Amino acid sequence: MADISLSDLKVFAHVAHHRGFQKAADALGVSRSSLSHAIKGLERRLGVRLLHRTTRSVAVTEAGEQLLLRLNPLLRELDDVLDAVSHGQDELVGTLRINASKGGARWLLKHVVPSFRQRYPRVALDLVAEGQLVDIVAEGFDAGVRLAESVPKDMIAVPFGGDVRFVAVAAPGYIQAFGLPVTPNDLMAHRCIRQRLPSGKRYRWEFEQDNRQLALDVPGTLCLDDNDLMVEAACAGLGIAFVPEPFARPALDEGALVLLLEDWTPASPGLCLYYADFRHVPAPLRAFIEVVR
Repeated sequence: MADISLSDLKVFAHVAHHRGFQKAADALGVSRSSLSHAIKGLERRLGVRLLHRTTRSVAVTEAGEQLLLRLNPLLRELDDVLDAVSHGQDELVGTLRINASKGGARWLLKHVVPSFRQRYPRVALDLVAEGQLVDIVAEGFDAGVRLAESVPKDMIAVPFGGDVRFVAVAAPGYIQAFGLPVTPNDLMAHRCIRQRLPSGKRYRWEFEQDNRQLALDVPGTLCLDDNDLMVEAACAGLGIAFVPEPFARPALDEGALVLLLEDWTPASPGLCLYYADFRHVPAPLRAFIEVVR
């Protein structure tokens, strides 16, 4: 495999990331035909097909996914090494890509990012907030941030931010009009603001008291997929919402919302920064973990 060049491997990584030759060519500032030629040569030398091509789309083959899984961390590590050599060893440089839930990104921006940027001003931080849980290795991220229960089992997890609890909340006007639920089962007679998960399924509201656990598919004619929107809807008197407490806390403090069923909503393990078990953790990620801890 000595005739396989680093530039061809980088071309493959770019095409796979952009899922297309034209976008990758635009990002690299080269022609589409040159990328196509490089990929064909790489596939010929490896003896496997790395990409499925049609006139409209490009998809990575199973062999291509296996290559990307090992290649992306190596390319990022190489970039870090070259940056360190060019700028000197006394200052950390490089790029750190993190995929986070919206709540996780918000927490990092408030509590971690300011300190990290002050300590390491030459590290570029690429923070992507999205609801869908992604394969951080396959998508080229150094780390992810999710609630502990959502962290893949094969990842190394660093808890931070303390425990969190989901709370049922409603506007005082709603309670005055429709009454106060005393037990979770009372919610079945209320107007609830349901939540659509990134997978497309509706979230079942989970409650616990004295080792008794309930998961309810509550009724309601309004379904949303964003915690901030659910809080706004509850403040508008549209129903009862069930959200992580940090999202509702400002409205609770202002009296725009009231807590419901507090005895049924204990705290559970909160956010975790997680990453793959590589032998070498990139220097920017190690520094970020130190700040998080």
